[in-house]
Amino acid sequence: MEWAWPWLTTLGEALLQLFIQPFYYIAVILIALVYHRQLLQERKLFHVRLQSSITQTIRAVLGGILIGVMVSIVSLFLGAHLTLGSLICIWAATLFLALFRIRYLCFAYAAGLLGVLQFGLNMASGWQPAGWIGTVTEALRALDMPALLVLAAVLHIGEALMVRMQGVSMASPLLFEGKRGKLVGGYQLQHFWPIPLLILVPVTGGAALPWTALISGGNGYMLVAMPIMLGFGEVTQSMLPGKKVQISAKRLLLYGTGLLVLSLLAAWWSPLMIVAALAAFIGHEFLVWYSGFEEQNRSPLFVHPEHGLKVLGVIPDSPAEDLGIEAGETLYKVNGVLVHSPEQLHRALRMNPAFCKLEVRNHQGESKFMQRAIYEGEHHQLGVLMAPDNHEAWALRLRPLTLFHIVTLKLFARRRKDKHEVEAPLALPPAPVGEQRSIEM
Repeated sequence: MEWAWPWLTTLGEALLQLFIQPFYYIAVILIALVYHRQLLQERKLFHVRLQSSITQTIRAVLGGILIGVMVSIVSLFLGAHLTLGSLICIWAATLFLALFRIRYLCFAYAAGLLGVLQFGLNMASGWQPAGWIGTVTEALRALDMPALLVLAAVLHIGEALMVRMQGVSMASPLLFEGKRGKLVGGYQLQHFWPIPLLILVPVTGGAALPWTALISGGNGYMLVAMPIMLGFGEVTQSMLPGKKVQISAKRLLLYGTGLLVLSLLAAWWSPLMIVAALAAFIGHEFLVWYSGFEEQNRSPLFVHPEHGLKVLGVIPDSPAEDLGIEAGETLYKVNGVLVHSPEQLHRALRMNPAFCKLEVRNHQGESKFMQRAIYEGEHHQLGVLMAPDNHEAWALRLRPLTLFHIVTLKLFARRRKDKHEVEAPLALPPAPVGEQRSIEM
């Protein structure tokens, strides 16, 4: 067991580096701001908090740790020439790109940009400026791009897994203006993860490996802390969040697998390096563009049918959640009354303030019957968020989100009606106290 002590020592040093460096904390703070802004957005649109920003941040941190452990294990077979200068280059590129789009916080964009910059500097090999520009130039030329691109690929395979696991839980309903100013309901799928990576780096006098590293060979190795960020963001108006998440996860998996193959080929044949770097950036952008193109050419899902009210979302811990009502279903009858508007729904519920009977059409158009007592202080619409009917007070303007908007918590919300318009009360009168229940009729 003589080999174990050197590895335990280098593991402890790498973990210490992770806690000393500011980059992981920067990632967690940015993610907390993203989810706090989303909470403010939900309150602005629906006057209620749908999810806790603290819970979402913790979920993102735990998901990031899971990806970090998986990718760190893979990196044990990789080997990469990475230094503190490499980490600074990665974060400088990440934050620079985030000034233009918040989704550029994703590691693939930084890796792609750095690969293109390194290619350009290598083409001008005789150019060596002085001062801090020369220091930056040296750091860019010294980057181990094959290893960075392989890491980007493996990380996105892990991202596909996390999107599949956590995507629906982080979906947030939206109201935004579509074509011709008509109000449209949809969902924002926005996820970021802080990834605490421990990367195997060849060094002189380091611990020995019982196997040969895939990309970089050496007599000794050590673990280096490399905290980075992964990000994913889409908006859907034509699919349920669960279906959109499944499609996005499959596409991310294909992207990550394709980039992995291309990066490994580039590690053996260097002329492919620029192709792999461009594929990292452009391939990810293509996924975003194609998703938007797909949404524009599909009919919106969250619109009211001829009969009934389409459900956009359900407030957690509400009567609607207790009854099992889901987004995308249709409230057809309430207390025997066919409903066509939120006002009719409110009147139908007032017919019996202590109890309600519902007929709900599911995603397949089949009816299911529900009944439940109503209690004092519960939401006036049972906790159901309706698809828009063009009378909502606030709507979002879909605009590119940047790092500045996240840090300043800026919302792109526009008021659509005057305050004096009468709204339904937030709660119903008291009902008899008793056991809450939800049954099928």
